Amino acid sequence: MRHWPIFDLHLTTPRLELRLPTLDDLDELADRALEGVHAPDRMPFGVPWTDAPAGELGGNVIRYQLGVMGRWQPQDWCLNFVIVHEGRVVGTQDLAATGFAIRRQVSTGSWLGRAYQGKGLGSEMRAAVLHLAFAGLGAQTAVSCAFLDNPASLSVSRKLGYRLNGTTVHEARGQRAVQQQLLLDRADFTASVPVEIHGLEPCLPHFGLEPA
Repeated sequence: MRHWPIFDLHLTTPRLELRLPTLDDLDELADRALEGVHAPDRMPFGVPWTDAPAGELGGNVIRYQLGVMGRWQPQDWCLNFVIVHEGRVVGTQDLAATGFAIRRQVSTGSWLGRAYQGKGLGSEMRAAVLHLAFAGLGAQTAVSCAFLDNPASLSVSRKLGYRLNGTTVHEARGQRAVQQQLLLDRADFTASVPVEIHGLEPCLPHFGLEPA
């Protein structure tokens, strides 16, 4: 797409493709959300979006994704990829930054449908966007977070080289919830899989960067 090359930007790993979603992709992503993202007695998200009634959840997912794309600015962006595994949309992985041209710091967030968890896909998809951040965009640091009762997310961070960076206290479903903050320096990133970046150069101005 000539006026919005971000749609042509995608990443590939041995098992995954990460791409900006088509409308059909969003419909399938909503299916994954409705099938379940976490155990009903847990809330791993700071914003409890999965607690929406089933009749609203699918539409909420689609509107959120469209809103993320619509709000994109070079100084404040969120690249919200869908994750495609064996031809199916199985989740989403984002990479976001504010003032990236100066700060050179990104944050990440993600979710996978429950049927696709425990297979190492979470590590693979986060490794892919971190490779884009560090090797493709020139980031210096990346931050992430997870509640202390979310060992799977914390394990992914540990595997990729993050270090602990303090805690913050939140409310989740009316209960106190402690969130672990994590920081990854470029030099400490441990790439767990090979990653290929496709179509990046025309996108650089949209990330607030000069073309190569």
